[in-house]
Amino acid sequence: MRQPKTWYVIADGGRARFVEKNAETGAYATQREFDSAEIHSTTRDLGAERPGRGHESANSAHHAVEPRTDLHQVDKQRFATEVAVSLNAAGADGAFERLVLVAPAHAMTDLKAGLDAATTAKVASEVQKDLAKTPNAELAEHFADLRLL
Repeated sequence: MRQPKTWYVIADGGRARFVEKNAETGAYATQREFDSAEIHSTTRDLGAERPGRGHESANSAHHAVEPRTDLHQVDKQRFATEVAVSLNAAGADGAFERLVLVAPAHAMTDLKAGLDAATTAKVASEVQKDLAKTPNAELAEHFADLRLL
């Protein structure tokens, strides 16, 4: 019986790669790779350098207004959405039949939020680990006991 084509999506907040296991050799090979352009940017580079200033209505005091969102978190969510859009397109093109999502909890949540219904249905397993910097040669030991649906 033929094994379904499975992609392992290994991601974190700023890096992602789609990896496929060779059925004959058991080696993992990267199919696509993504890197966020802002992964090492400072907050100053991502947005306003200083928060705005507010005035107290009762007296002449001034105070800083804190930003409502963390710019690094917004960038990580944007990156996860880009990866999910790419997965949705690849799934629609028939590039894979099954997905294994591998990411830390915060990145997993953002990634899953961007997947469409058809791609979500192909998710066979989820692994909450940060393997984004793990070389392909070492992935086998992390996936040895993985049970796919």
